[in-house]
Amino acid sequence: MKILVAITGATGILYAQRLLDNLDPQEHEVHLVLSNYAHQVIAEELPEGLKLRPGVQQHSLKSMNMPFASGSNPPDAMVVIPCTMGTLGRIAHGFSEDVLLRSADVVLKEKRKLILVPRETPLSLVHVKNFELLLLAGATILPANPSYYTRPTTVVEVIDTVVSRVLDHLGVPNKLAPRWQEERE
Repeated sequence: MKILVAITGATGILYAQRLLDNLDPQEHEVHLVLSNYAHQVIAEELPEGLKLRPGVQQHSLKSMNMPFASGSNPPDAMVVIPCTMGTLGRIAHGFSEDVLLRSADVVLKEKRKLILVPRETPLSLVHVKNFELLLLAGATILPANPSYYTRPTTVVEVIDTVVSRVLDHLGVPNKLAPRWQEERE
């Protein structure tokens, strides 16, 4: 599967890091693109920087030569994690001024899987209307709302309850977090 991971400038870079940690470039073709502000948030939240597994292909935000900028070569799935409300709104309204936004546009028009992981609260009516547009267009809105029934004890375990759901929606098997009412090993 060809998977494009996009990171925006929303807080919660650890969600993206854990997703990248759990996507094996030996099993999937994994691509990465970062918004301009993602670099700033990474520097703030991950002082040692984003850790990429060998084989992850990183692309420039301004390069429209990236394969996914064309409907003739869409990814199988794209995850925007974390997703700012600004990025979500631009995707909802079809703005394609850079390769991240253009790729999301391609994914929607080619009816591929687009998963957006917003990390914002509270929501305004504008946000909800943008959610509605994206849901009608076929996107999956998967807010970064962790679950606690597994009694996580670390920040990573809390993050993994969300990342596990993202992987589920990608169709990537994982055991990051126990399932509801699942027997514990």
